[in-house]
Amino acid sequence: MSRIGKLPIAVPKGVDVKLGGDNVLTVKGSKGTLTKQFHKDMIIKVEGEQITVERPSDLKMHKSLHGLTRTLVNNMVEGVTNGYQKALDINGVGYRAQKQGKKLVLTLGYSHPVEMDDPEGITTEVPAPNKIIVKGIDKQVVGEVAAKIREKRPPEPYKGKGIKYENEVIRRKEGKTGGKGKK
Repeated sequence: MSRIGKLPIAVPKGVDVKLGGDNVLTVKGSKGTLTKQFHKDMIIKVEGEQITVERPSDLKMHKSLHGLTRTLVNNMVEGVTNGYQKALDINGVGYRAQKQGKKLVLTLGYSHPVEMDDPEGITTEVPAPNKIIVKGIDKQVVGEVAAKIREKRPPEPYKGKGIKYENEVIRRKEGKTGGKGKK
């Protein structure tokens, strides 16, 4: 039995869970509503204040889907109650971010500022010129948006300039040494 898959998911107060046909799960909470369709073979049961996920057989595919399905359902419940956020740091001289309405404007050493619109359901905050916080209720979308922002100027290993995740460690490389050249 899957150690993760067999764990029940507690449904907090104020969260409404509905299971429709074709394994479509709708989770509604204080932060918003998430809907997702799961694999038709997985057995999802909503019983009072608990959600359980079971698998029909011990096939390899069903074993792999068991823990995945349970984790995705748990992420939906967690997202509509608390939400998710990812923080990004900007390092580099003249590199900064600012918010203009629903647009995130990044100055990253290019000849022009990079503008990014906030996708639906996602908010970006700039508490300081060198810090960006991406917030939302869908864990996957929050991670995707943060990765797209980081992609605009990934950190480089020599000086560490660029956009990195808050807890990311950049492995630094040593630059060229001033050895003797060919004569």
